[in-house]
Amino acid sequence: MTETIRIRPARTGDVAAIKALVAPLADRRILMAKETVAYYESLQEFLIAEAGDGGVIGCGALHVMWEDLAEVRTLAASDGWRGKGVGHLLVERLLEEARALGVSRVFCLTFEVDFFKKHGFEVMADQSAVDPVVYSELLRSHDEGVAEFLDLARVKPNTLGNTRMIKVL
Repeated sequence: MTETIRIRPARTGDVAAIKALVAPLADRRILMAKETVAYYESLQEFLIAEAGDGGVIGCGALHVMWEDLAEVRTLAASDGWRGKGVGHLLVERLLEEARALGVSRVFCLTFEVDFFKKHGFEVMADQSAVDPVVYSELLRSHDEGVAEFLDLARVKPNTLGNTRMIKVL
């Protein structure tokens, strides 16, 4: 890595760059595409990776699902920066944020099992990671990521082939 990578909170002006990072991965069904309004609504969850020249080269978000549970989502790096530590830096900062918020478990739904294993995530042996009372509360969420976590039938086409992973902080 020859350039400095800076991680910072996302700003409204980053939404177009986030969409551009996600688009090729959504085309390959690695990430879910979202409407622009959804990125604005969840902007506070996002971190941005910037190259030394200020260009946006990566993004990632932390979505709190419950008192002790959050999800790393929308983790993406530009093609030219994959394999150069962008994802690593983003995940480490997102995990720091989870700890600061008091979250004790972080979930992800991913095709990149080896990458997340390097960060201490494990494939979920027990897919029922929440107790039945919390499950019934989470069913009330309108968030698609929560529906994916719960493995609801309506999101099955989006999650085929993905692996559920979790890390205890």
